[in-house]
Amino acid sequence: MNWRRTLWILWIADFFTGMGMSLILPFLPLYIEQLGVHQTAAVERWTGWIFSAQFIVSVFFQPLWGSMADKYGRKVMLLRAGFGMGIVTALMGLATHPWQLLVLRIINGIFSGFISMSISLLASVTPNKHSGRALGTLQTGIVAGNLLGPIAGGIMAERMGYHYIFFLTGAFLCTAGLLILLFVHEGHKQPASAKQKTKVHWRTVKPLMPVFIASFVTNLGMMSIEPLATVYAKQLYHGLHLEFFAGLVVSITGVANLIGSPTLGRIGDKIGQRKVLAFALLMAALAFIPQALAGNITTLLIGRFLLGLFVGGMVPSLNVLVKKLAPPEIQATVFGFNSSSLFLGNFVGPLLGSHIAAEWGIRSVFYVTMSFLLLNSIAIFLNKSLDTTKSKSPKMAS
Repeated sequence: MNWRRTLWILWIADFFTGMGMSLILPFLPLYIEQLGVHQTAAVERWTGWIFSAQFIVSVFFQPLWGSMADKYGRKVMLLRAGFGMGIVTALMGLATHPWQLLVLRIINGIFSGFISMSISLLASVTPNKHSGRALGTLQTGIVAGNLLGPIAGGIMAERMGYHYIFFLTGAFLCTAGLLILLFVHEGHKQPASAKQKTKVHWRTVKPLMPVFIASFVTNLGMMSIEPLATVYAKQLYHGLHLEFFAGLVVSITGVANLIGSPTLGRIGDKIGQRKVLAFALLMAALAFIPQALAGNITTLLIGRFLLGLFVGGMVPSLNVLVKKLAPPEIQATVFGFNSSSLFLGNFVGPLLGSHIAAEWGIRSVFYVTMSFLLLNSIAIFLNKSLDTTKSKSPKMAS
C-alpha cells in the first residue's frame, strides 16, 4: 500500500471526524444549560461527567479493538468506528435531559477510536525514516477539523440551535467511514497464532509504559481545561457574539497545531522523538502561565496559541515512539493500549479540571495541570531508553 496515498485519504477522513466531533463539544456547557441546568457549579460537574463518559469506556475497549485489528485488519475497525459513532452522535441531538447525553456518550465510547486506528494504519505502512513527517502531517488533518469545527459550530449554534449540530456531526462521521470503505485498500496478513501474539503483547507493554504515561499526561493537560474554556471565556469577555469568541478560544490551539505538528514531526525524525517530546512538554507547561493570569480574552488567546504550538509536537512524537518500539506483528494492539492511555487522560482531565474549578476556581486548574506536564517533561528527558535514533524495535519473544 502506497503510504503517501494512504496518508491523504486518512487526512481527509480524519478532517471530517475532527470537524464533526468539535462542532458541539466546545459548547457543551451552554447546551447543558439549555437542557435545564443553570447553577454554574452544577453545569461544570455535568460537563465534566458528560465530556468524560465516552473516554472512560474507550479506555477498556481500545486494546480489544487493537487486538482485533492485528487479527482482522485496521480497515474494518475504522468502518466500525466511523459508522457506529456517526449514528450514536446523531441520536444525541434528540436528548432532552443531561442524563440522556451521558448515556449516549457512554455508548459512543464503545464505538470510538477512529482517529487512533487511522494513526495505527498509517504507521503500519510508513517507513521509519518518514514516520515523524507522515504522522505529523496526519495530525494536521485532525487539527484542521478541530480548528474549523468550533468556529462553524459557534455560527450555526446562533442560527440553528444545538440539537441540529449533533445531526451534522453524525453525518461527518459517517462520511469519514464512507471514505475508508471506498478508497482504503488494506493488504492485511493475520499473525501466525493468537497464542504467540498474547505472549508478545504483555512483554511489549512494559518497556512502553513511559510512552503510555506521557500520552495520559498529554491529554490530561489538554482536557483539564478544554470543556471549561467556554465558561472561562464568558468570565473574561462580555461583548457581542460570545459563541464566536468561545469557539475561537478553543480553536486557536488548532491554528498553532497546524504549525507545530509537521514542524516538530520533521525535527523528531532528525534528532529523535524523545528530545522533541521532553521539550514540547516543558514549553506546553509554561504556556499555561499566561492563561492562568489572563485578565482579558486577548491574553487567554495568546496562551492558548502557545499551548497548541507545542502540543502539536507531543502527539506525533508519542505515535512515532509506539511505531518504533512495538513489534509490527502486534503494533495495532500496542496502539490500542496507547489509545487507552490517551482516552484515560481525556476522562481524568475534564473530571479533575471541573472539580478543581468548582472548589477553587478555574484559574487554579492551570497551575495543577502545569505541574503534571513539568514532571513528565523531566521524566521523559531522563529516560534514555526512549531514544529511537539508534534503537530498534524489541525482539519478539520466542
